[in-house]
Order: sequence, then structure tokens, then C-alpha cells
Amino acid sequence: MSTRRLTTAQALVTFLSRQYTERDGHRRRLISATWGIFGHGNVAGVGQALVESGRAMPYLQGRNEQAMVHAAVGYARQSGRLSAQAVTTSIGPGATNLVTGAALATVNHLPVLLLPGDTFATRPADPVLQQLEVPAAGDVSVNDCLRPVSRYFDRITRPEALVPAALQAVRTLTDPAETGAVTLALPQDVQAEAYDWPEEFFAERVWYVRRPAPDPDELDRAVRAVRTARRPLIVAGGGVHHSAAEETLAAFAAATRIPVAATQAGKGSLRHDHPADVGGIGHTGTATADDLARTADLVIGIGTRYSDFTTASATLFADPAVRFLNINLTGFDAHKLGALPLVADARTALEALTTALAARNHRVDPAYETEYTDAKERWERRVTAAFTADDPHARPTQAQVLGLLDALVTEDDILINAAGSLPGDLHKLWRARSPRQYHVEYGYSCMGYEIPAAIGVQLAAPGRPVWALVGDGTYLMNPTEIVTAVQQRLPVKLVVLQNHGYASIGGLSEQVGAERLGTAYRHRAADGTFTGPPLPVDLAANAGSLGMRVLRAKTVCDLREALAEARAADRPTCVYVETETADTVSGPPPAQAWWDVPVAETATRPSAVKAREEYDRHVADRRHHL
Repeated sequence: MSTRRLTTAQALVTFLSRQYTERDGHRRRLISATWGIFGHGNVAGVGQALVESGRAMPYLQGRNEQAMVHAAVGYARQSGRLSAQAVTTSIGPGATNLVTGAALATVNHLPVLLLPGDTFATRPADPVLQQLEVPAAGDVSVNDCLRPVSRYFDRITRPEALVPAALQAVRTLTDPAETGAVTLALPQDVQAEAYDWPEEFFAERVWYVRRPAPDPDELDRAVRAVRTARRPLIVAGGGVHHSAAEETLAAFAAATRIPVAATQAGKGSLRHDHPADVGGIGHTGTATADDLARTADLVIGIGTRYSDFTTASATLFADPAVRFLNINLTGFDAHKLGALPLVADARTALEALTTALAARNHRVDPAYETEYTDAKERWERRVTAAFTADDPHARPTQAQVLGLLDALVTEDDILINAAGSLPGDLHKLWRARSPRQYHVEYGYSCMGYEIPAAIGVQLAAPGRPVWALVGDGTYLMNPTEIVTAVQQRLPVKLVVLQNHGYASIGGLSEQVGAERLGTAYRHRAADGTFTGPPLPVDLAANAGSLGMRVLRAKTVCDLREALAEARAADRPTCVYVETETADTVSGPPPAQAWWDVPVAETATRPSAVKAREEYDRHVADRRHHL
């Protein structure tokens, strides 16, 4: 058998450079590049191997380990999960900084390969620098904290152990039902150790991403359920995008006239102007979708995991006889809410359902179609009102910022957001024009995701305008990758909305009787509370100091010009605007459904007592769907 003598790190990099995915006849390189920050735990192993590989494995330089994972996740999502990136770090703090990004990737079913260094397998000195000592277990390192947030984890304590581990890692990354963060912990001595590797380990491999078809009996039951439903409603989740089933869903909705609501991950499954699209669903959804959900007798979930925001904490689907039909790749999600499961790829299942229902000329009652169409028109008028600024010389509200973007963008633009009050406004108001335009990470809703994710998305979609929308709180969490965008000459557009604190949590805090404690960025007042003047923080100057071109906008008119200028820019550009607090006229419509955040059951302050009374009224509507 022919062999090649390489270090473990060299073998891994070579192996990864020759892995491919294929779906529907389209082939992609699996690991397109490796992000890395180097220390003693990986510089002589993976670092040297990347130098040795030359152009075979492109290297990307990051500034923060968590941010590198976010960038890789943004890349994977924009690539339809068919291409991913690796992230290498040293041992110790570099490795533990991966945990948040790994959790985000796994929660959202997005592939990323993590290659943290680890302590010596041979234990020549014990402890070594940055080693965690656990008196009761000698084989534990800080990397073990990645186990619960990884879909696959292995520690490579001998070179030959890499062969099965690498194959299992790639299998997991390319499995549409299992994918997420994959961790191969690499002891620094093993990384540099040489071994005679079988040549076939380095042969090009194509991993075919399967599209499982529905079981015939399950399909028959699903067809009967749809045909007997009077008020069916589709809930489109992220699985629609992962399966590239958007056109199939549009055809299914056009044929059956069943209305389609979308989760945060599923928004954009239909264009906003498709007759069957009724907008976002759940706590941050539209009145149209939520009213339909309350009276639906059949809910058809497609690629959704039914988070509490989608179900309004189990209060939204209120019809006593409501049933669920769930199309999902995983049996775990397909069986949720006591559903009739259809365990299959979303596109394959929708094609089969469309064919079966077309044979019977099935479509919903015209009166039902008229009902949701009229409701959608009413909601659109509310969106237009929230987007419209009567005074072009006034400071814009957050909704008006979105309105100006709405008037500017085309189907090519991509909007990225993850946390704060923006996800709610976007889910309710944004008019998605293409399947990959709406990129809101709400599975983990991680502050600090947006800027690095914009870099990953831009790498996956060169030539498309990529917007990262952030509040001041999110910006302060993770601005470091601005330097990376400048270094890579990536023309990402950053929109910073300054509202002097955590606006979303501030509003929630007020609702639950916590009186906005710790949610404003202000000086301490004489009484010790944070109610003094706003902090003199200049985020625009900060972005400029990191290399971005900065455009300051004070008014609606200024902002319109700045956004247009940023969109045309060929370098990283920041638009900075201080927003006005929304009111009942110019702000977005309030939440159309409840969200369960428990309130203190006993309290002396009137705000908390009142909040608990309101909570008890809502919690009485919660139910288990069995």
C-alpha cells in the first residue's frame, strides 16, 4: 500500500482540501478556507500545515475566535450548507472562545469545523501552560466544554486516530439532518508528529447530500389531512431554505392557495408579494399570520423546530381541534406537537404533496383565500405607515431606517441581524425579495454575530450588497472583525443604530416589572441609578479608527443619502445614525402574540405586581398539543 509521510496537521489539511459535496448535480468544495489565530497550541502544527499547503487550503486571518466561527457560520448559511469553513485556535482561552459560536452553529444546524489545539497527549510536563487540572480526571481539558455544543467531538491522541475521526467529522458536516459544529481537538504534540498515511486517505471524496423521499403511507396520511382541512396554514421554517425548496413551496402555495407564514429562519421562503405570503408568525409576527394561526385547524410545519417565539409560548394555535402535519428531515422535529410526521427532505416532500393534491384539484375555499388576502392588504398599510417619515429633517425611528432600506435595496441585497429589537421589527415589517436576502440568526440570537457574519456572507456572495444591521449594544459586543473586512477589502455595509443601550431588553424589563434595570448606557445619577446623561461614546469614531469609511446621518434626509452612498461603495462602509424612540404613530406595530417570560410571583413594587397579573392572564391560554 502506497503511503505518504506527513505530520498529523499536514495530513488533516490535505484531507480537508480534497472533500466535496454534491446535491442535484452541483458540486462544491466542502471546506473552502480555514480561519485561524495562532498560539503555542497550533502554530507549529496546523499553522505550519497551512503554510505547507499553499493555495490548496486558503487561510483567513481573524481577530477574535468567537467571531471567526460567526464568519464561518455566515458563509455556510449563504452557501446553502453545501460549503463550510474551518476554524483553528490555540489551546486555553482561544479554544474556549469557540464555545458561543459553536452553540450558535449547532442550534441553527449550520456546519462549521472547529480545530482547537489541546494539551500534550504524551504529558511530558504536567501541567503545561493553559492546562486545566481536574484532580479526578486526567484526560479532561478545557476543550471538553465544546462537547455539548458540538454535533461530533473527538480528541486525536494518536496520528492514526485521525483517519476515522476525520471521516466521521465530514460525514456529520454533510449530513443535512445532523450538521452543526464539529470539533476535532488536536493535542499540540500530535499535530506535529509524523506518520505514514495511506494515499487513499487523500483521494478526492464526494459526499452526496441526500434528499430523502417521504414514506408512501405517511404521504397518504398527509394528503388526507390537507384535503380535509378547512383552514390550513403553512409555517415555513429554515428547512425550506436549507433544502432549496423555495420555488417548490411557491408552486405548492399557488396550486393549493394555502397561506404561508414564516419563522425567523424561514422568512424569504416566499417573496413578500407572493399572494399566499402572510408574513412572519409568532411573537414577532404579523397580525395576518397570527390571526390565521389562532383559527387554523391544520398547521403544516415545513423545516421548523417550533421555537417558543413561533408558537407564542404554546398559546398561538388556539383552535380546540387543531392538528399538525410536520415535514422535516429529523424525526425529532417531525413529531413535535403531536404531529402527523412526514420525515423527508422539504423539497422532495412538497413535490410529492403537490402532485398528489393536483390529481384531485385540491385548493382551499375561495372565501378563506379572500379573508387572508384582505388581511394582508391591511397589514401592508400598517407597514407603510411605520416606514414613512413625514418630516425628512427629523431624526428617524428604527422602523423608518428599515423603510429607507426597503426603498433602496433590490433582490440582490442581503440583510444580516441577530439580536436586540431589530429582529422583531424585521420579522414583522421587512419585505423579503429573494430567498437569501433575509439573514436573521434567531435560533441563538447572539449579540455580536452580525459584523463577522457579514464577512462570511460576503465571501460566499461576492458582488452582492451585504448589510449588517446592529444596535449600539451589539456593536460593542464584537466590532473587532471590522479590521478583517478592511484587510480583505470586503465592501460590507454596516448600519449602526445608536439608541444608548439595550432597547429590546429595556422594553421587556419594563413589561415584567424589572423597571429597565441595567439596560441603558448612561452615567450614574446621584441616587446611584443609571439614569444620568447618555455616555459620551462615539461608535462612529470607533468604526473609523478600525479602518471603515464612516457616514454620519442625523436626519431622515441624511440617512437616505448615506445609505445610497454606502450601497454603491467598494470598500467597508459604516452608516451611523442616532434613532428616535418609536411612538404609536411612527413605530412598528406592537407584538401580535405573547411570549412567556416568567414574572416574579411575589413582589412589593407596583410595576412587578401589575406585570404578574398580566402574566397570569396570558399563561392561562397555554396548552400542550398532544
